[in-house]
Amino acid sequence: MALITTAAPYRPDAGDQGPGAAYNARAKFYRVYSGDSAGDPDLRIAHLADDRQHTKAADPNTWFPLRQLRRCAASGRIGAVTRHFHGAPTNRSQRVTLEEDCPELLARCRADGADAAILVAN
Repeated sequence: MALITTAAPYRPDAGDQGPGAAYNARAKFYRVYSGDSAGDPDLRIAHLADDRQHTKAADPNTWFPLRQLRRCAASGRIGAVTRHFHGAPTNRSQRVTLEEDCPELLARCRADGADAAILVAN
């Protein structure tokens, strides 16, 4: 099982990206990235335009469920989690997403032997 997220790696130079941060376009990322699924990466969602009045980003498990996927795999509820999780940029045109980002994500999932992927669009 592969996990694909729109969450961005934390960048200290990009301003406030904490759970209560206002929308922060400086925290965006522009290329597909991959990370180690065995760890707990520092990802943030301040770069996304979501409802900050009624929702909070305080619990990363609600928008990046990697720990839960690992627990499900350990208990046998799902197969193994792939070696990497992957990040999908959100600021692209539909053409760039379809022609560049999606093929790159698919190639990375296949390289890890994924049978399925969960896309967590934040």
